[in-house]
Amino acid sequence: MLRQMIEQTINHSTEPDEALSCCVCGTRLVSRFERVVDPQSLEPFSIQVCPACGLGHTTPQPADLGSYYGKAYYGNRHSFTKRLCMRRRAQLLDQAAGGKRGRLLDIGCGDGSFLREAQSHGWSPTGTELGGNPARTLEGDIPLFAEVREAARGQRYDAVTMWHSLEHFRDVRAAIADARQALRPGGTLIVAVPDAGGLQARLFGPQWFHLDVPRHLFHFTQAALTRLLVQQRLTIESWGHQEAELDVFGWMQSALNSVLPVPNVLFSELTGKPTRASLWARLASYAMGSCAFPISVGATAASAALGRGGTLIAVARAA
Repeated sequence: MLRQMIEQTINHSTEPDEALSCCVCGTRLVSRFERVVDPQSLEPFSIQVCPACGLGHTTPQPADLGSYYGKAYYGNRHSFTKRLCMRRRAQLLDQAAGGKRGRLLDIGCGDGSFLREAQSHGWSPTGTELGGNPARTLEGDIPLFAEVREAARGQRYDAVTMWHSLEHFRDVRAAIADARQALRPGGTLIVAVPDAGGLQARLFGPQWFHLDVPRHLFHFTQAALTRLLVQQRLTIESWGHQEAELDVFGWMQSALNSVLPVPNVLFSELTGKPTRASLWARLASYAMGSCAFPISVGATAASAALGRGGTLIAVARAA
């Protein structure tokens, strides 16, 4: 989904002692987690956090993130929940736009599934994507661009969406500025990110499924995302606190990560990705995951009701 973000990191290695201040508010960072393991490479990283707005910064940021993506990342990200996820996102877009339809730009469109779903709802979609095998389901009839500025050259959009792509950008302020520039006056921006201030994140700490270092370069709280959007003269109209299928699984896999030696075993099994786990660990993941499922459903509902879910969804309006 995100080679655009990958290329922004090339030749920009950031060592832990260089990440001194928050990229959103400028406050000096403090250590949050000394060791967070990449579930793919099993390499350790750390997370520094802003004590003012809560934005987490993955350190170090590798000079070349390309090796951290590839087959172990792309494909089957939503697996059996894809249709449910895309349909729910399109319905949210329709609601946020007040039932009107128009031109849509999806930043980091992946395999194009959301663009297709939005098109079926009456939107005229465009995507940006530089990842491996981008938008492979589109067959050329939906415009694709490498960067937002290319997609916005000479035209503006009624809606811009960023579904779990912002956390992959090295320069999040520039990413939101580009999204804001692509919007027409009164246009709708939807940004979804994992909620690093939610109950799921707080409970599981460095074992939280949605940390996904180093691909997730930043870890947002509601305060951090609010500050970032307001800086770009965007008016926040509403917040969502869950994407049900992502959050339920986040509770399940995070709990398993806390007790099993290899992270994300169940996720790898369900999405057909390679895993270093033993047969015992794979069987244990299925068994424990099945037991954890009903608890995870309840935890998802409760945390979302408290405004502390696993996902933040901001709906904002351009002036």
